[in-house]
Amino acid sequence: MSDEIDSKTKESMSVTSISKDNSDLLEERQVVGRKIWRIFPYVIRYWQRALGGLLANMGARVFDLIPFIAIGMAADYYNPDNPQFTNSRVESFVTIESIPDLGPISSTELGFGLLIFASFVILAIFQGFSNQLWQSIAYKAQHDIRMDATRSLLNMEASYFETRQTGNLMSVLSADVAQLEDIISDSSTSIIRIFTTLCTAFVILYWMSPLLCMILFGPLIMIVPMVIWFSTRVQRKYRKQRESTGGIIAILENVLSGITIVQAYNATGFERDRVEKQSGNYRDQAVQAAFIRNRFIPGFHIVAGISFGLLVSAGGWLMNSGEISVGQFVTFLLISTRMTMPLWILGMLLNQLQKGEAASRRVFAVIDLEPSIFDREGSIPLEEPISSVSFQDVSFAYPSSISNVLNGINLSASSGQFLGVMGHTGAGKSTILKLIERFYEPQTGKVLINGRDINEFSIESVRSRIGFVSQEPFLFYGTIRDNVAYARDVKESEILDALELAGASEFISQLSNGLDTMVGDRGVMLSGGQRARISLARALLKDPDLLILDEASAALDAETEKRIQQSLFDGSSGKKKRITIAVAHRLATIRNADEIIAMVDGAIVERGKHEELLSNENVYASQWSIQIGELDS
Repeated sequence: MSDEIDSKTKESMSVTSISKDNSDLLEERQVVGRKIWRIFPYVIRYWQRALGGLLANMGARVFDLIPFIAIGMAADYYNPDNPQFTNSRVESFVTIESIPDLGPISSTELGFGLLIFASFVILAIFQGFSNQLWQSIAYKAQHDIRMDATRSLLNMEASYFETRQTGNLMSVLSADVAQLEDIISDSSTSIIRIFTTLCTAFVILYWMSPLLCMILFGPLIMIVPMVIWFSTRVQRKYRKQRESTGGIIAILENVLSGITIVQAYNATGFERDRVEKQSGNYRDQAVQAAFIRNRFIPGFHIVAGISFGLLVSAGGWLMNSGEISVGQFVTFLLISTRMTMPLWILGMLLNQLQKGEAASRRVFAVIDLEPSIFDREGSIPLEEPISSVSFQDVSFAYPSSISNVLNGINLSASSGQFLGVMGHTGAGKSTILKLIERFYEPQTGKVLINGRDINEFSIESVRSRIGFVSQEPFLFYGTIRDNVAYARDVKESEILDALELAGASEFISQLSNGLDTMVGDRGVMLSGGQRARISLARALLKDPDLLILDEASAALDAETEKRIQQSLFDGSSGKKKRITIAVAHRLATIRNADEIIAMVDGAIVERGKHEELLSNENVYASQWSIQIGELDS
């Protein structure tokens, strides 16, 4: 019972894990940093690049300020009241003959220019090196984050995706992960730039004049409450923006996949309204976030105005009092203008970090997903062929259902046997197949493979021996060859053999490109019957020990179905005596089965061969009569 509760708890938690973080539901105001810091372990993987980028960026900031120091020193040096300037022009100079009437240039004057030029050259080298390192880290970390999220999704049980919109998940893997790449490449370098610039400027200016330095930096403390005010209000808006983006993509993905239905039902206006609603939500959240942001960033300029205004007034007073020199005052003014850019970047940085926080909540919610169906401790590979499959008193209910779909199911099939399953819609037929594939696990009872609990074997090893054809054959975008040989490296002759068994060779031979014919997205360029046969060929190519057919022949005409059954069950073409379990509404599909089970409301109500069930005059016989037209309406 505890396992059942844990499974249901995980399921309920995962429903909201992508679109909303639980803490978001409890707080109207959120401070940046609760999730975004989780990107740094991905950065630390490349610590050598990060260290090089950090040192290069710090070096670039130092050499960014050196020209201002040189200009201040030059201002003192060129001061007419400075006797050192007059003497140096007489004692040490270099004459530039090509420029007439400019007089001689001293080595000191030339040194100022060379120092400034060298500083800019070194700045360019350090900055370029830093940018290259950090951008490479960003792309590598983006790849790692996306792959972790992808692995997490691929490991989730199939039931997880039945309650999710594909477009929303795609938004997480694309737009949200890309947002985190921007955080690493841009925000990280901006943080280093701001920190290094302010610290270096403070050290230089404090060395020149502690009093004037404190006058300049004192008002900047006012930025702290502004940052808190901004970060506690705007993050929720950005999170809702990310959710609206996912909603837009989800609707568009759904609409474009089913465009024929949309147009057939004249639903273009309806779908347009759905997109407009989601886009309107995005617009409204973006406008509100912009309103907050546009009150926050101008505040930076006001604080900077106070700080720099005090600097000019107090600096002039200190210079006239002889506390600082003209050159030092010039250096203060130039460095203060250089600090304007970091302050402006800080405002934009906080805005970007808040967007990154919203994206990171969605991304890491995916990465943190834990499947409820996984290899148990001590599970072993299934190395021998599947020779039998059986259910022992199996009962099952879907997580969203309050009643059982299966009730006390007992059945078995062994090598060479064909087991047919029939029943009304909702009787639980397809659920039996999903339990064999371990898409779900029963609440009570056991599914046995070769007489052992299926949970004793690794999931991958069991599925590798099963061929599965769903009732809605799914083809991937690509060629017929790609779809038949899906995820397998096989010879063309093996592909052709599988297509022959599946009854697909004839129609493929009539295509101009044969196996290299493109099938379109989800196989839309083929008919339903053609898709079904290619899907069957994909399953047969595995030469499975167990073949599972879930309404696989529903889209086939009677003649084609008969040919496929003859090739599958006459014993002349199969490489082994496989087990076949087929679910069918059309009873002609399973009439030749070794055993047929009839289901009603999750229970097996009768079983036997076709002739036996007809003589029972029960559920099977009733359906058979309806399908062959013997029963009046």
